[in-house]
Amino acid sequence: MKVAVVGATGLVGTKMLQVLEERNFPVTELIPVASEKSVGKEITYKGKQYKIVSMDEAISKKPDIALFSAGGGTSLADAPRFAEVGTTVVDNSSAWRMDPTKKLVVPEVNADVLTADDKIIANPNCSTIQMVVALKPLHDAYKIKRIVVSTYQSVTGTGVKAVDQLMNERKGIDGPKAYPYKIDLNVIPQIDVFQDNGYTKEEMKMIKETQKIMGDDSIRVTATTVRIPVMGGHSESVNIEFEKDFDVEEVKALLAKSPGVIVTDDIANLKYPMPLDAHEKDEVFVGRIRRDETQANTLNCWIVSDNLRKGAATNAVQIAEYLVAKNLVGVPAEA
Repeated sequence: MKVAVVGATGLVGTKMLQVLEERNFPVTELIPVASEKSVGKEITYKGKQYKIVSMDEAISKKPDIALFSAGGGTSLADAPRFAEVGTTVVDNSSAWRMDPTKKLVVPEVNADVLTADDKIIANPNCSTIQMVVALKPLHDAYKIKRIVVSTYQSVTGTGVKAVDQLMNERKGIDGPKAYPYKIDLNVIPQIDVFQDNGYTKEEMKMIKETQKIMGDDSIRVTATTVRIPVMGGHSESVNIEFEKDFDVEEVKALLAKSPGVIVTDDIANLKYPMPLDAHEKDEVFVGRIRRDETQANTLNCWIVSDNLRKGAATNAVQIAEYLVAKNLVGVPAEA
């Protein structure tokens, strides 16, 4: 299996390589790709050194799978070029997510929509991924009417520059800024740019992507996304209104047996999910599960996951694993 990792030197690209190695993905030839200034530099994978190649060279090698994490502009320009030579692209940017001709996939939720003809597959937004993994089994059981979500998102979601800003501020160093405000000892209630309706782009991603992944446009979603000075992962406070009533203990049992979910909900012993617990793990952690006593058929819960892993790299690799398991890669698309 020839595998290209595009954006191999970035935070998510580096994590993709780590996850491919950890999960022993069947890589027979690794093709790391990065910007022109990185071409010729080396990265390490499974103890071996690999030279970073240009986009054109990677395309000429016709990889079976290309995992992209190099920004939306790069994805729009180069994912179709890989697809033309028969490569299946799993793209981590927002470039293709809302394209009606492209599948938006979280394996635990909707991998079954994939076919051999899907040559560009979109990896959803990190905050959306962890939420739908937890909510899909509940939607199947009780049918979700409305979701109100507030996020508490790690600086790692912005990239290396944001991590450096936080660490520099902690050391009293004046360095490059990823945010217009100080992030240490602060929270910033803005992720991405504001839209005409007063919501940010990140908030609108959560709204539209949730409906697309769940395959149900009737689910109403409203979101407030917030950046916090944390490293381990994203957290979300989620309020869900269902059509049917539920039993809280049944909800916990349903989540506990759902793929990719770990229930951490033991308030007697102060056990609930935190980013420190989710760091470097692939599961979605759910706790603080309780009935909303102000409204019928409504549940509150707290959802935490490592945004660089399940929120990005791991989800992309899991899509690739599904494609391999179902023999959907290395197959020419129908004309």
